Amino acid sequence: MKGLTQRRARIARVRRIEHARASASAAEAESRVELLEGHSTRLHSLATDLTPGAGSMFGATLANVGELQQRLRDARTGLVDAITGAKASALERSLARIEARIRQESADRLESQALERFVEAVERRREAPFRTRPRTIGDA
Repeated sequence: MKGLTQRRARIARVRRIEHARASASAAEAESRVELLEGHSTRLHSLATDLTPGAGSMFGATLANVGELQQRLRDARTGLVDAITGAKASALERSLARIEARIRQESADRLESQALERFVEAVERRREAPFRTRPRTIGDA
């Protein structure tokens, strides 16, 4: 009975570690999504800030500003695939975290049940009366 309790405790420890790793992985994926979305927002704000103001401007300056705006928009469009992939990865890792949590809770329940059974068995042994061997005629 003690071996079963120890085995269940070991499994519960492993499940806790697996859940911690899955949680860290999910958090990392979420932060990657937020980072990419922040970059996309920043690129958009940079492109909109480059709009030419009122007043006279050289044609070359206007062309350079237009080209810069287009490059910023292209970079932002290029981030769409990366953001979509990062969101899919974050969702997948979040589901893996939930599965790991379920396995951890199951292992914790099994561990507590095994511990309860072990304690009950020890109590039953303590409460059982000692059995003495009957004496035979030849014993001294």
